[in-house]
Amino acid sequence: MAKNRMFTGETKGKRSKRFVISAVILTLIMTCALTACGGKDDTKTESKDTLVVGLDDTFAPMGFRDSKGELVGFDIDMAKAVGKKLNMKVDFKAIDWDSKEMELKSGSIDCVWNGMSVTPERKEKMSLSAKYLDNKIVVMALKSSDIDVKDSNELANLKIGTQVDSSALARIKDDKNYKSFSENVSEYDTYDDAIMDLKAGRVDVIVVDQVLGEYANKNLGDIMKKCEFSFGNDYYVIGFEKKNTKLRDKVNKALKELIDDGTASKISKKWFGEDIVVYEEVK
Repeated sequence: MAKNRMFTGETKGKRSKRFVISAVILTLIMTCALTACGGKDDTKTESKDTLVVGLDDTFAPMGFRDSKGELVGFDIDMAKAVGKKLNMKVDFKAIDWDSKEMELKSGSIDCVWNGMSVTPERKEKMSLSAKYLDNKIVVMALKSSDIDVKDSNELANLKIGTQVDSSALARIKDDKNYKSFSENVSEYDTYDDAIMDLKAGRVDVIVVDQVLGEYANKNLGDIMKKCEFSFGNDYYVIGFEKKNTKLRDKVNKALKELIDDGTASKISKKWFGEDIVVYEEVK
């Protein structure tokens, strides 16, 4: 009987210990579960209430920093207006432009909104908004010169400046007469550098986004002119993660409303002096 009591007491002790351990484990599991649920709710709330816009903050006049270091530009104003329509807070995040697809996939940003052109590669890698701005790739020369390019074949006799890895450079290379002037093209890290060489006479013309060229020209005291010839339309779109069509559609709806109620036109005239907003689905 003594042995039995000892055995019984030992069993009760083990059960008691097991119960305590089990209770602790259960408490930990419940705490982790609650924490995880809380984390998910926070993420959903942020996703619902905040639109995180990725951009290169040096692209005037679309999105850039003013003398006070504050973000300004056409796309900044448009994003804020869209946020207001959607009842969402808009946060802007400067990113490495070459890593924009990776930023979208990681979820660190909700969209890329910064004067981004439509390209076949971007159609494949992103979910694109409707075209919202009718930019063009133009040829600009100094007003003091007698240069007025009327056809791309005339570029064979001119020194040309443009930005490296730009939409303008892509359009130049796609032109039917490219072979005749390919050796005349100089690529610059920035359009500012190209314009500097234009002013210095080291190039005869620059090929540039119209919105950027005209904005720069205004700030330089109207020293440049647009040539008759252009490389055509270069519509701007907003990029979303490939599967995030729900947010894309919401933004599209807000864009259309801003165009219909005249808000987009006012923003366009503020930055470009004219209404160049459009709404056209990407095909």
